[in-house]
Amino acid sequence: MRLKMMRAAMPAVALVLVTSACGGGGGDDGASAEKADRVVEVAMVDNAFDPNSLTVAEGETVTFKFTNTGAVAHDAFIGDASAQDEHGESMEEGDDMAGHNMEDGDALLLDPGQTGELTHTFDEAGEILIGCHQPGHYEAGMKSTVTIS
Repeated sequence: MRLKMMRAAMPAVALVLVTSACGGGGGDDGASAEKADRVVEVAMVDNAFDPNSLTVAEGETVTFKFTNTGAVAHDAFIGDASAQDEHGESMEEGDDMAGHNMEDGDALLLDPGQTGELTHTFDEAGEILIGCHQPGHYEAGMKSTVTIS
């Protein structure tokens, strides 16, 4: 049982190390923290993001500075509802979060007390979500809505 738990935790540990070494991401969409139009501070508290909603302009590049102020690990994944569902399924299956999300800079995982950044350009009007897919968190409402106008 203990070995199984350690094996399940290894991808998350690796992701934390990658996230720390890379500074949290930038992304294939050309978004970089240096070119961000603004920085939004986001607290990751147990089963909530603060703020839980935000409005951005179409074409705006935003750097989200996440700080895990909670007592457990939290992740942040930027994507529409469909992408959130896909990401949640991957996490449930124990897939390595780094495999398809870190390379496009739209996900990170932080232990309590850690800080990390994601920079994203919002290219199309509509709605995007930031979700935490640690076990039970997204289902408990740990998501933030980004409205692009």
